[in-house]
Amino acid sequence: MIHKEDNVDVALCPELDIASQGTTLEEARANLIEAVELFFEAASHAEIGSRLHDKLHVTPVKVKVG
Repeated sequence: MIHKEDNVDVALCPELDIASQGTTLEEARANLIEAVELFFEAASHAEIGSRLHDKLHVTPVKVKVG
């Protein structure tokens, strides 16, 4: 998931709760890929297992405001 926050694009991998950012969408995506790769290089199997949300469902919701 990537969304705009002020002047940066924020990228999030909700399956692992890892985030990164960049000044462009492409840079944010590349930085997130690097962050996830570094996590897998450094994390133990136990940490990966405890952080991995493999039953994640992302869906938009509509709410009434006001």
